[in-house]
Amino acid sequence: MRAAGAILRKDLLVELRTLETVPAMALFAVTVFVVFHFALDVATLSGQLAAGVLTATLLFAAMLGINRLFVAERDQGGFDAFLLAPVDRSAMLLAKATALFVFLVVLELVAVPAFTLLLLARAIVPLLGSLALVLALTNVAFAVIGTLVSAIAVQGRARDLVGPLVALPLLLPALIATARAIGPVLALHGAAPPGRWLAVLALYDLVNVLVAYAVFDFLLED
Repeated sequence: MRAAGAILRKDLLVELRTLETVPAMALFAVTVFVVFHFALDVATLSGQLAAGVLTATLLFAAMLGINRLFVAERDQGGFDAFLLAPVDRSAMLLAKATALFVFLVVLELVAVPAFTLLLLARAIVPLLGSLALVLALTNVAFAVIGTLVSAIAVQGRARDLVGPLVALPLLLPALIATARAIGPVLALHGAAPPGRWLAVLALYDLVNVLVAYAVFDFLLED
């Protein structure tokens, strides 16, 4: 845990000093919402259509963070230093996944109000609890799978291409469950997210956490 905490602090401090990842993610999301606002030629969205727009936008914004997650380690020799250190290899998985989770939360603190202002047909405040629950489960899936994919893709020259090509199919079940869970929440008469889709997201998170813990050591060694 100490090693994971040190790596996490380093990543958060680097982002605070450089502002290279999170602002780009937030700007991308807001830009996409503006495009949808004018391209769809409708005053507001609700229900499943609103859920689809929000989910897709957050996914593509998250890919920007996933692609840059291990860039500093590759460019500055961080992988070699970590492999030489007498610490558990899973510490980097925990730290990087947590850092990506934090980046996604900050992204959503910007993106959700922008989405509400530009596209949503109703006030967001009564929906925040349900929406936060769904997005938290989604962020876990993005963080774990994104960390694995980034660790694979960063070693190649075409990491910006390999990352999305590998991550998108792996994230598809989480995206479907997220959109289906958010749809009733964003309806004109908002309802709680369906329990079966929350269960799908939770189970998907659990499986991916276990798989990531099992294979991450081999990814670092290779």
